[in-house]
Amino acid sequence: MSKKININTIRKKIDSLDRQILNTINKRAGLAKEIGKLKVKNNKEFYAPHREKKIVKGLIKKNKGPLTSFSIDVIFREILNACRSLESKIKVAYLGPEATFSHQAALKNFGAEAQYVAVKSIADVFTEVEKKRANYGVVPIENSTEGVVNHTLDMFIESDLVICAEISMPIELCLLSKSGVEEDIKTIVSLSQPLAQCRNWLEENFPGIPVKEVSSTAEAANHAAKNRSIAAVASSTAAKLYRLEIIARGIEDSRENYTRFLVIGRNHPKRSGHDKTSIMFSIKDRVGGLHDMLMSFKKHNINLTKIESRPTKKKAWQYIFFVDFIGHTSEKKVKTAFHELELKSPFVKVMGSYPRAE
Repeated sequence: MSKKININTIRKKIDSLDRQILNTINKRAGLAKEIGKLKVKNNKEFYAPHREKKIVKGLIKKNKGPLTSFSIDVIFREILNACRSLESKIKVAYLGPEATFSHQAALKNFGAEAQYVAVKSIADVFTEVEKKRANYGVVPIENSTEGVVNHTLDMFIESDLVICAEISMPIELCLLSKSGVEEDIKTIVSLSQPLAQCRNWLEENFPGIPVKEVSSTAEAANHAAKNRSIAAVASSTAAKLYRLEIIARGIEDSRENYTRFLVIGRNHPKRSGHDKTSIMFSIKDRVGGLHDMLMSFKKHNINLTKIESRPTKKKAWQYIFFVDFIGHTSEKKVKTAFHELELKSPFVKVMGSYPRAE
């Protein structure tokens, strides 16, 4: 009996705290609405990734447990997303259809209350934002095992849009079908990147079964829903949406399988103190040209995190280099290094300085 009384007593305390939390969240939401009115009056952006990053990082720093830093991040990002939706309904374009990993990344960053627009290609995501039919777009840029998404990089060469934030998501791939019976499978379909991420698993478990590419994991799930002889490599979310059975979970070849997504928009975010900058530049055709460009970063102790090259498609054997580094363009050392780079390069462009994902 005493044990039951103790549990009930604790539960009453929890209920009281829940009411306090509810009241506090609604007070915060009311203040967010006031900020929204001021943003409209002053023509300011409703989405402020630098501010949101500072809030979450600050709370994680003050967290004394027992909740983990990850839990604090998830909880407060949902609160931030919900409060932002009271300021304004943000419209977000993503590589669709619904239930793709791009869709899940968009939901993670902007929350369930944002307005989402599914489009058919990465180029269409850029177009929606450029034409102001969407406030922001979400596009894949890099997978931890399969590397960079070249089409996304190429879009930045001509586009004036900038990177506002990045999202890092663990990718769990599932094999889905209508019946859930392995013997029914005659064809396996998915987007090229997920197929590459589970190539070894498919060869080991379904040798001789044809593998075909489609435009998205969601389209693959749709094919599987219409034909019991087709299996799709997609997410568990797609299984729910298209009413498919999960034959196998976690079929990716690498357990450290993450995809990095970019949030693209029309305005550069301010410094958060935990930032990354992406730039592109070309070099003069001479011995040691690339080495000379990168020396500016070493000289000013700037940490490069990625470098890629892509053909310009304007002249044979002419390339543009894409570089990511830690820091923000408002920092003195970054400004100095960037100025030195401009003096050496015929073309330099900042793709964005933005809060970096954990």
